[in-house]
Amino acid sequence: MIIVTVVATAAGHTVLVSAPHTTGEAETTVEDKGPSPIAPEPKELVWGAGAFIVLFVLMRYMLFPRLKQGMDARYNKIHGDHETAEATRASAKAELAAYEAELAKVKAEARQRIDAARQTLESERTAALAEANARIAARRAEAIAAAEAARAAATQQIETAVADVSSLVSELAIGRRPDPATVTGIVSTLMAGGVK
Repeated sequence: MIIVTVVATAAGHTVLVSAPHTTGEAETTVEDKGPSPIAPEPKELVWGAGAFIVLFVLMRYMLFPRLKQGMDARYNKIHGDHETAEATRASAKAELAAYEAELAKVKAEARQRIDAARQTLESERTAALAEANARIAARRAEAIAAAEAARAAATQQIETAVADVSSLVSELAIGRRPDPATVTGIVSTLMAGGVK
């Protein structure tokens, strides 16, 4: 009977073939190198090719169309978002232009109101100044009239006093009293000439 022992080592497989110890039979050892690490076996090639073909068919008919559909949907969504953004931007620009036009109109109206208020205030100020000037002129005229009246009264009193003093001095100088109308006329003439 032959006994086969396979021993695995780091270098490969070692196959030991031993026969029962009988007379004169020798023990034989054959070293098996194992499969080649570079050259694939035919069944590995078949399995690899089959897996590639299955993956290719799946990719071509199932996965790639879905991927393409997803990419197209994403592209369409992005394109739609860009169009929506452009429409929103155009709408915002239109609203901004309308807002600026409305703001300009409000500013113009405010300017008109301010100008109208300024003109009203200026006319009221002018009327108030005219009224104040009229009151001042009236008071000045009253004051001038009062001053003239006071001056005339004072002049009359002075003329009377000067006439009395002149009459008294003339009476003392010539010994008789002069005519009061003559003295008053002379004093009035002298005072009228001195005032001018």
